[in-house]
Amino acid sequence: MRRAQVFARMGWLVASVSLWVGVAVAQDAAQAPDAGTPVPATVKVVLKTSLGDIVLAVETQRAPVTAANFLRYVDQKRLDGSDFYRSMAVGEDGQYGLIQGGLRGNPKRVFKPIAHEPTTVTGLSHVNGAISMARADPGTATADFFIVIGDLVSLDAQPNGGDPGYAVFGHVVDGMDVVHLIFGQPRSATAGQGVMQGQMLATPVKILSARRAP
Repeated sequence: MRRAQVFARMGWLVASVSLWVGVAVAQDAAQAPDAGTPVPATVKVVLKTSLGDIVLAVETQRAPVTAANFLRYVDQKRLDGSDFYRSMAVGEDGQYGLIQGGLRGNPKRVFKPIAHEPTTVTGLSHVNGAISMARADPGTATADFFIVIGDLVSLDAQPNGGDPGYAVFGHVVDGMDVVHLIFGQPRSATAGQGVMQGQMLATPVKILSARRAP
């Protein structure tokens, strides 16, 4: 399937994610720096959901703008009571894709959009377990985010002024079983607008709280 066709499939989203997938074997090590270099600073955040906990390492050093934005929502408890509402499967066997959550543009809870922080700058990548900002155009991301299942590196920014991609700002360090559990929840056949139909969870999974880990 051509990239343009897959972009068309994605349709509307307050925090839209366009996707063409070159699926590879999951390589969590791709998020790590080269051997012998200092480990970049991260902050752990626990997303407590109705199906279990997901622990994130938020990249405060390598993705400072995007990480600070996410931690602002965490520290002000604005993600509490939000949900994971979307599960998009890709590939012939449907075992790869993403889950998406956040505030869905709630005007009472979102902050102003942040500047886009491309992977060509951060050195991060959309590998298995990566967490990245959902958006429409670059510079429109607010509070919605997605977690990658499988390696979806085609979401990375392209060099030399090509596709700006999406802004990875961390990765799952514990709880990928919960991510897969959310991914496998029943999808509604009717919810969602236009081509988004079939990607919305029939029953969204609650994010009970989002807190920095002790």
